[in-house]
Amino acid sequence: MEAEKLFLLFSLLMLHFSSCTSQDSLKTNQTIKEGDLLFSKGNIFALGFFSPGSSTNRYLGIWYHNIPEQTVVWVANRNDPIIGSSGFLFINQYGNLVLYGNDDLKLPVWSANVSVEENDTCVAQLLDSGNFLLIRKRSRKIVWQSFDYPTNILLPGMKLGLDRKLGIDRFLTSWRSAEDPGIGDFSVRINPNGSPQFFVYNGTKPIIRSRPWPWRNQMGLYKCTFVNEPDEKYCVCTVLDDSYLLRSILDHSGHVKALTRRESDGQWKEYWKSPQFQWDYYGHCGAYSTCELANLNEFGCACLPGFEPKYPLEWSARDGSGGCVRKRLHTSSVCQHGEGFVKVENVILPESSAAAWVDMSKSLADCEVQCKRNCSCSAYAIIAIPGNKYGCLTWYNELEDITYAGSESHDLYVRVDAYELADTTRKSNNFREKTMLAILAPSIALLLFLISLSSYLRLKKRAKEGTELQANSNSTESECFKLSTIMAATNNCSPANELGQGGFGSVYKVDLVKWIFLLNYEYLPNKSLDSFLFHESRRLLLDWRKRFVIIVGIARGILYLHQDSRLRIIHRDLKCSNILLDAEMNPKISDFGMAKKFEGNQTEDRTRRVVGTYGYMSPEYAVLGNFSVKSDVFSFGVMLLEIVSGKKNNRFYQQDPPLTLIGYVWELWREDKALEIVDPSLNELYHPREALKCIQIGLLCVQEDASDRPSMLAVVFMLSNETEIPSPKQPAFLFRKSENNPDIALDVEDGQCSLNEVTITEIACR
Repeated sequence: MEAEKLFLLFSLLMLHFSSCTSQDSLKTNQTIKEGDLLFSKGNIFALGFFSPGSSTNRYLGIWYHNIPEQTVVWVANRNDPIIGSSGFLFINQYGNLVLYGNDDLKLPVWSANVSVEENDTCVAQLLDSGNFLLIRKRSRKIVWQSFDYPTNILLPGMKLGLDRKLGIDRFLTSWRSAEDPGIGDFSVRINPNGSPQFFVYNGTKPIIRSRPWPWRNQMGLYKCTFVNEPDEKYCVCTVLDDSYLLRSILDHSGHVKALTRRESDGQWKEYWKSPQFQWDYYGHCGAYSTCELANLNEFGCACLPGFEPKYPLEWSARDGSGGCVRKRLHTSSVCQHGEGFVKVENVILPESSAAAWVDMSKSLADCEVQCKRNCSCSAYAIIAIPGNKYGCLTWYNELEDITYAGSESHDLYVRVDAYELADTTRKSNNFREKTMLAILAPSIALLLFLISLSSYLRLKKRAKEGTELQANSNSTESECFKLSTIMAATNNCSPANELGQGGFGSVYKVDLVKWIFLLNYEYLPNKSLDSFLFHESRRLLLDWRKRFVIIVGIARGILYLHQDSRLRIIHRDLKCSNILLDAEMNPKISDFGMAKKFEGNQTEDRTRRVVGTYGYMSPEYAVLGNFSVKSDVFSFGVMLLEIVSGKKNNRFYQQDPPLTLIGYVWELWREDKALEIVDPSLNELYHPREALKCIQIGLLCVQEDASDRPSMLAVVFMLSNETEIPSPKQPAFLFRKSENNPDIALDVEDGQCSLNEVTITEIACR
């Protein structure tokens, strides 16, 4: 003890002779006192004494050096402020980093709490990452680092989670207030039990929860990697663009934010924030219920299949916190009496600290058998794990905090009794029948069109002579229409009854059906997608969830035409005006007037007569007349980018050079600013990762080389699952050649031009 006092006295005597300024390292014979600073090698961070806000208390901390407003990222003595200005930091004779204040040499106000072997010394160094290290000189081993003891800030390269070998739990704790860095009420830490998750706690109460492991490796402005090993469970993020600064903060109100800054911006910008809405809070809808990411005027809570509200009166008052219980009308046991599992699609899986991993190689059937065998198993899910593995996750407690989500979501199989299973099966069969009819509608429509066109050609002459027209459908029942009936029903083809222009003529509304020559279509009250997407006020009805459902619906419809239909059908004129919306805003692919069918192993064809729509045609088709399934993929990619952005492709989005929507999105993608294209009418009420995924898939679909574009099967898989998505190559048609005569169709075969408001073609070489 006497030796330590002598060492301290010696250190005080040396203050005026060996203070450390403008260096990145602190050696044993040096001190940091008031007015002294350590600077990282690149002058990014500084270490020294500061006072937060209007407080006069002094703290040792680290902050960004070149930012005018002081932004502190780490505090040493956060609970033990130094009163006055007499603090100093140094490395003692035991190699320990210690901080003293108020001329009191009995006890330090803060210490790294380490020691080194005799005859060894240490040096402390501040890195450009913001990490403050204590290093043994002899072995160069790090014996302590500030990144292992974060305060309220997570910096790139800093691990958040557990290291059982070192006995370290790295977690964030909020400040008490903006002027008091003392440990506050909120913390962010990992719960390693079951399937690991990150929680924001208020004291010991969880208030926000992350998705359970396995987490997707995030890509965008920054990349986050997650490790789940027996001895280590943590996440660590790195910035992909060195021009950005990034920090995540747990503020004193309990909000978690990611903030970015560039020198050109001159300020910190909010990249994401949680919570944003009431339903972001943990357990908002209680046990055995789901929380829909609805708009602010909707309730959003719903019971799982086989369950009903526990407190109906509170539920009716829009309070779902009481959750749900099994339906009381079902008297049979939920176990070993013919029960089964009902799939709940696209959800963030329930709170999983009490869940169990059964096997890392179970199939869906094996997982179901494993869960059904145990009466206390309430649900299961099959999880894809990085490295082409799968895991079977089972729950043995109440199912808490289930939220619907379009991205990073899974299917949850919930245990129900025999009554509910039978009822769900009946509803599923009815839905399947309706779905099959909807899926088959395009092929049926194409067949009816060919039959009707044949009838039209045969009966055209007879129609002129006043004979009755008959639609020949090759069935036992055929409908007959008099020409006079048709003329009366359309009021002599009055413009007031005209719905629009198709590729082969006008379309009229006749008693809630569409009449195209002799072809009847179901009348869809919401008309076409473009009437919403490109309309200033109606686009507000297309929230992000509806847009994503429409995107997936279109993709599945095209996949049916390309792969699942008996005949492989190439549409050749896919665009937003040919996507009709039913009363529930479900998409229907229409207008097969340009369609071509492939037979057998045929994959490509060529035409001398190029027809289609400006802005949607693939380059190989527009220039060479070659078309294939990849031509439709290109058109789908254009539509996808239009749906995300709310903008038309064939308009100028930059004057110099004159970019199409494809070119504009490509430039933003290259600059890691792709989310700037998202429709501003969404008011940021969308899933950034899901939107970024859609943009990336859209760019993959519009790549210049057809062989680089994904198949529609791959597109549907990427949209519906969490998987690694390739980086897109440069797309076609980056620049727009001319905006004159955008509605001119060019017949390549005979060189004649014809006006056509729907089937438009323009040849533009790059």
